[in-house]
Amino acid sequence: MKGEKQSRVDLLEKKIEALIRVVQQLLDENAYLKDLSVGTLETIKLMPNYEEAIEVLKQKAAEELSKGKEADSAGADS
Repeated sequence: MKGEKQSRVDLLEKKIEALIRVVQQLLDENAYLKDLSVGTLETIKLMPNYEEAIEVLKQKAAEELSKGKEADSAGADS
């Protein structure tokens, strides 16, 4: 009986260690993606007409937001 309990404990320890490795890999990948995205953003900021492009995107986002609100209010009246 004692051997069965020990083997179960060993199995659970191995599973926990495997989960820890998976979580650590996810954390490492998340840090890599963060660095990649920050580097990409900084590179894009150096491109010509960056400020103009941001203004265009802001205008489009505002238009889509207002269209969404119009659709919500039209749907609520029905």
